[in-house]
Amino acid sequence: MEPIGEDFSNCTAMVVDGNINSRSILVTQLRDLGIRQIVQCIRTADARRRLELQEFDFVLCESQFDDERTSGQELLDDLRRNQLLPFTTVFFMVTGEATYTKVAEAAESALDGYLLKPHKATQLEERLLLARARKKSLQVIFDAINAQDFERAIDLCLTRFRARGQFWLFSARVGAELMLRLGRYDEAQSLYESAMAFRPLPWTRLGIARAQLESGKPSLACTALLDLLQLDPTNADACDLLWRAQFELGQLNTALATCQLAANLTPSSINRVQSAAMLSYYCGQTDTAERLLDSCTRLGLESKLFDAQTLVLLAVTRLELENRRGLQRCVNDIARLVEHEPDNRRLKRLAFFIDLCGMLQRHDPNAAQTAITTLAQEAMDSEFDFESAANLIAVLTHMRAMGMFFKEVEPLVQTLALRFCSSRTATDMLSACAHRYAPYQEWIKAANNTVLGYVETALAQARDADPTRAIVHLLMRADASLNVRLIDNALQLLRKHADQIESYDALMQQAQTLHQRAGAGNRKLTLGRPMRQPGGMLLRVGNRSAASQRVVPHTATPRPTPTPTPH
Repeated sequence: MEPIGEDFSNCTAMVVDGNINSRSILVTQLRDLGIRQIVQCIRTADARRRLELQEFDFVLCESQFDDERTSGQELLDDLRRNQLLPFTTVFFMVTGEATYTKVAEAAESALDGYLLKPHKATQLEERLLLARARKKSLQVIFDAINAQDFERAIDLCLTRFRARGQFWLFSARVGAELMLRLGRYDEAQSLYESAMAFRPLPWTRLGIARAQLESGKPSLACTALLDLLQLDPTNADACDLLWRAQFELGQLNTALATCQLAANLTPSSINRVQSAAMLSYYCGQTDTAERLLDSCTRLGLESKLFDAQTLVLLAVTRLELENRRGLQRCVNDIARLVEHEPDNRRLKRLAFFIDLCGMLQRHDPNAAQTAITTLAQEAMDSEFDFESAANLIAVLTHMRAMGMFFKEVEPLVQTLALRFCSSRTATDMLSACAHRYAPYQEWIKAANNTVLGYVETALAQARDADPTRAIVHLLMRADASLNVRLIDNALQLLRKHADQIESYDALMQQAQTLHQRAGAGNRKLTLGRPMRQPGGMLLRVGNRSAASQRVVPHTATPRPTPTPTPH
């Protein structure tokens, strides 16, 4: 995409409007400004598909569509949430409405402006030039981000914010976003709070809640988000963040209700429908899950936003409901996705589970046993994550309920339970996957109690002034199980009692090695493919987005320097 300059001739534009007359007027005005490459879309779904494949300098979108449920605002939210709208794109909403609420809503979505109908060509040119001026003003910050010089970008943002320079509030938002992505949660929260003191906009409140959630304080985040929703019950981003906080607290049914609210507010959002469908599955609502999983598959199978884990859960529910034709469609759909991305390892693993469902539906025990044996050999690999464990337990449970029994299965379920019962949420999700066979559910609960027992024993030892013994105990259990909760507790004790532990360096190295063996995908529980935080911003970094370049803190932790004690 051409950089924004004074000449429009090398720029590209997209006009999204279902009304042929309005669309023609805009296209003519843009061509009169010298823009030669203009794409026209009559539906928001068409626009989203084009924006997944191509970047534009200008997007002018009607706010309301007579024949669609999706509004221009919802399209913008979806693009922003899924990182499909780069900073260099100028996005204008074209509308016949001019109310403060709409303008404020647009500002929250990082919209460049509103264009009120009817408008003159001179007004369009003036607005586009003004939006480009803002892009130019902030270009130095985004050049630093693009070069991955994040510290310089943060300094530039803070300097402009403190001096109340041009677009100072927006600069604060960018700086706080970068701090969040670098793991500097307390600094980000402080900057959001400073911005909110000047102007209490929804994104400042969302930012504070995001910082709290990322720093491991989901209860505080819940309180902040409930307060925000009291002020604005239709804030779908707040609903997104709230259900994730409730999810981390293990409140799955409450999280589902909040997630369904977000999906109802934006029924054309693939991500939100997928999340509601997956949570319905893990809450044991099989019929509802099957309907929602099928709905989001029909809505977005061809979209880049579609998560193939949806197909796995749909295949499992259809296996339970004995829907043979529906299950075969899942097999065919995943095969097409793999054909398009043959090198995608996660996609191949998900396809493996769906194929396994097909084997069970055909009552092919030999093929199923071969597949189970293969998976059992991978169960302790670093790439074998919680998602794979939950899918495997679901399939094994259905196998047992159907009367198929292999000697490898019971030890495998116990191994998976001991490894992946690392929180209340994880335990409840695994138990939900085993709902068709009560003994497996009991094993999962027993494994969670075993892990809690290991932690309680270690904490008791640490309280008895023997932190080294406590850490060794945890690391020994973690070495056998690869349970991340045990590793995390060992690391916490190491950092807390560093000055008392002679073998600190060796134990820290052992803990870090175990973290690598446990796998990066098991450190934070997510539904499906990890998505960008609600309310966050798209910050491109070279050919990749900054959202995909999160720095994981504490990859290596030296012994803290003791603070001298005054005499």
